[in-house]
Amino acid sequence: MTLDVTTYAEAIDKHSAQVAAAAIGRLDAPIEHCPGWTMADLVQHLTEVQWFWATVVEQRLQERPHDGRPTDLDRSVLVDRFLEGSRHLTQVLGECDQGTKVYTWAPQQQNVAFVTRHQVQEIVVHHWDAANAAAGDFEVDPDVAADSIEEFLTFSVSNDSDPIDPPGSSLEGSLGLRCTDVDRSWTVLDGNAPSTVRFVEGIAPGTAHLAGTASDILLWLYLRVELASEERAAELGRRLHALSSTD
Repeated sequence: MTLDVTTYAEAIDKHSAQVAAAAIGRLDAPIEHCPGWTMADLVQHLTEVQWFWATVVEQRLQERPHDGRPTDLDRSVLVDRFLEGSRHLTQVLGECDQGTKVYTWAPQQQNVAFVTRHQVQEIVVHHWDAANAAAGDFEVDPDVAADSIEEFLTFSVSNDSDPIDPPGSSLEGSLGLRCTDVDRSWTVLDGNAPSTVRFVEGIAPGTAHLAGTASDILLWLYLRVELASEERAAELGRRLHALSSTD
């Protein structure tokens, strides 16, 4: 974790509230980058995801919870139930020792800190989906977005600890990612195993790279927006996407 727990909890709170605001009166709006979903489906999904991780942390579970998921909520209570669950999630995360061992899907990190950090990324990206569907405004703190980029490069790409199976293409190069609104940058490189990548902080001179606000780079990683680039960086970007998971 590169930010404090309060910052993560406040980000989850803020972006959840903004998803709810975008959803009110627009539950039938289509979600562009989630084919077949409406705004109601997006809010239902977030309600279930936040219930899932609050349950894991609150009960100190060492495996996935199987019962109690709030499925198929009536539209009349959907937004209120989502906000109730979001408040519960941030309370649970804030009260728990971040080093407590719990189930996560990441083999590299099996503790509450992983849940806290990743849930920021989850709600920020889906806030963009909701704002996009509602033709509304979207903004995220640059430091929060930059932290989510680094978290993505740690856990949501094929890496030595969690390689893609079966192996496929490789990066075959070095791709820089440079934030223009905060002093953060990274270089993504081939990992030790086939079809894996790793990253280091900073970008060496001459490295093909993509540049944008921290928010835009995060959304680019999640295939929500495009970033202008030269051909070499664009090709490396396509290869990185093929080695990434945005589920």
